[in-house]
Amino acid sequence: MKKKNKVVIADDHEMFLDGVNSILSDQQHIEVVFKAKNGLEAINYIKSNPVDLLISDISMPTMDGIELCNLVRNKHPDIKTLILSTHNDPILTDKLVKSGVNGYLLKNAGKTMLLKCIDAVLKNDQFFDADVKEKFIQHTFENKKTETIQLSKREKEILILITEEFTANEIAEKLFISQNTVNTHRKNLLSKLNVKNTAGLVRYALENNVVN
Repeated sequence: MKKKNKVVIADDHEMFLDGVNSILSDQQHIEVVFKAKNGLEAINYIKSNPVDLLISDISMPTMDGIELCNLVRNKHPDIKTLILSTHNDPILTDKLVKSGVNGYLLKNAGKTMLLKCIDAVLKNDQFFDADVKEKFIQHTFENKKTETIQLSKREKEILILITEEFTANEIAEKLFISQNTVNTHRKNLLSKLNVKNTAGLVRYALENNVVN
């Protein structure tokens, strides 16, 4: 007989606990071994019992899902973790990703999606709700766009002169440095600002108020 995967569910809403338990009770490869009303109850059970998968909400009294997942990762790294939540906050998602969570599904998902997610996580794959993933990627991209890149005083001087259409030789003469030094700074600016050419340097300078 195939081994059943032992599952703990943690949620402070009893109706939701019963609902998930009901869905999983029909699955021959899954056994719900404990239903916890908060993270503390869940971790206390996990400390002394074999568990394959933890399904947890985020917002719970006593100990929330983020703290619970962090404890599981640090103390019981073999246990898979799946978040089921109403929240779709990219900041929370970031915390959960850093905690090593294996899956994240919104509570409005249907039975089929829940079972698909659980099976993927148990097979050591990651499974993130499409809406959660989209919002998280967008948030991460926007944050990277607004990150302040630190330029040295010399780099700023050269960037400003580039926007004013000075040649490398003219910049060298104006700043009393060699043309090779100017070219080295220009190359470093292209790399640091992640642009490909002079037009990219000028665009960055204008968008970030480097040029007054």
